[in-house]
Amino acid sequence: MRMQRRIFLRGLGGAMVAAPFLHSVMERTSRAAGEPAIPPPRRLIVMFTHYGCLTDRWFPANSHGPLVASDLAGTTLDVLSPHVDKLLLPRGIRAMNQWSADMSTGQGNDPHTQVVGSYFTCMPVDPHMSDPFDLSNEAKFMATPVGPSLDHVCAQQLHQDGEPLFLRVSNRNESPQSAISYSASKTVYPGLGTPAQALSAMTGLLQSGPLTADSYQFQRGNGILDLVRSDLETLERKDMSRSDRDKLQRWKDLLVDTTAQLSSNCTEESVQALGIADLAETAQVTDQVRSSMDVADMYTNVAVLAAVCDFKRVIFLKYPAGYRFEGLGVNNENMSVSHRSQNEICNKEANDQILLIDQYYARKFAHLVDTLQQFDEGDGTLLDNSAAVWFQEIYYGAAHNHNNMPILQAGSCGGYFKTGWAVNVDDGTPDLHRGYSSEPCDPMDPEVTTSGTPAEFGNAPINKYYCNLMNALGVKAGEDGFPAKGGTREVTHYGMYDRTEDFVSGGTLPAHISDPGEFADLKA
Repeated sequence: MRMQRRIFLRGLGGAMVAAPFLHSVMERTSRAAGEPAIPPPRRLIVMFTHYGCLTDRWFPANSHGPLVASDLAGTTLDVLSPHVDKLLLPRGIRAMNQWSADMSTGQGNDPHTQVVGSYFTCMPVDPHMSDPFDLSNEAKFMATPVGPSLDHVCAQQLHQDGEPLFLRVSNRNESPQSAISYSASKTVYPGLGTPAQALSAMTGLLQSGPLTADSYQFQRGNGILDLVRSDLETLERKDMSRSDRDKLQRWKDLLVDTTAQLSSNCTEESVQALGIADLAETAQVTDQVRSSMDVADMYTNVAVLAAVCDFKRVIFLKYPAGYRFEGLGVNNENMSVSHRSQNEICNKEANDQILLIDQYYARKFAHLVDTLQQFDEGDGTLLDNSAAVWFQEIYYGAAHNHNNMPILQAGSCGGYFKTGWAVNVDDGTPDLHRGYSSEPCDPMDPEVTTSGTPAEFGNAPINKYYCNLMNALGVKAGEDGFPAKGGTREVTHYGMYDRTEDFVSGGTLPAHISDPGEFADLKA
């Protein structure tokens, strides 16, 4: 039982273990031993959502230059205005393997299957289909990428077990039409579906099988802090800074709030409700929690706990595809709404519902940023030592285009990235096109119906941004510049192709990165 508690405390410190997440304790322990101080770890925390957004409502008008709060006013990102100096808005980026009717920009499988499979791998999917409109072959919807995704490439070097913390917000199982995490070629990684599973992985509590003494006490209503009280009291007697004492208290508060709701409200039904369900009848939830948290935020809180405790440094929060946000008043699932096909083709009223969903996601990302910012760490905060990135599957649902992707980062990842900026990495113009997503659409006019950004704008390859993120985390490359365990060089190459046109081959073309390196303009 004592060792089981140590599993949880391995990232927290305790009577016999140092406290890696309390910087002053680390620093003073290292100084006493004559060792150099250990800098805080760097983390990648990704929030991924499907079907794009109303881009002309999401993007600020300023696409290149310093960001101020007024730039976000009136946009979907307005809720993030308090953190504008911590934001980085990379503009002009293209994701890979875009589906097109004439197969000019990618494979001929499916507008979602090939897109999600290639999103974080930058590799083609297999089997390759050469007829975009042949719906008789089920294989086109079951294709999977031929290599691992970014989360696993990073975790193989940064985590002892080689696995990321991948949380499926809402606990829905993944299919090739929605899966983004692959541990190896054609191998979907399921991750964890509930906050309780993630907490269990960190603590050893709530495991299936025979109850341990700690699990029994936890299920009887004793909190985790009760189970480790003696260790925490020993830790609190250590010599530490005021900042670290405040950080420890904030960690305890977050743990209490999250586990209180986990034990009282984390049923299968509430998890499926994705946090839209009314929590007012849950007696054990405090007023503060009731007003500020929903079930989706619980996933975020557990992710932050994992980051604070240095349990994982690569953390993905994936929101579901094909979901009905009924609590928002959206009665059709989010894919059909994004296509503007509710009740009739190109239904203009669908934009109002898309905006509700966009604003919901923005609030979820703001909660992640708010919570990371609460924890002091070293000379900054947990947010400062992280790159928290909101990625979206496509640019806009009715268009399915991948140029000029909506991507938002918060945190400099230990000073690696500049923040408080919009940076147009494609051509540096300050007024990059924001798309036509709010425009009326006409099913007889493809130019209007697709409503995306014109193809000539925003085509810098996303592979380069992934190189930025890997280098910020400390991932290393081999002699060829590709990430490699045991490598010693900076990452300059990622994936198989960095031109979406090359994906048309289905992988028969030799692997080739035409524009290696990272985006220098994103660096501090």
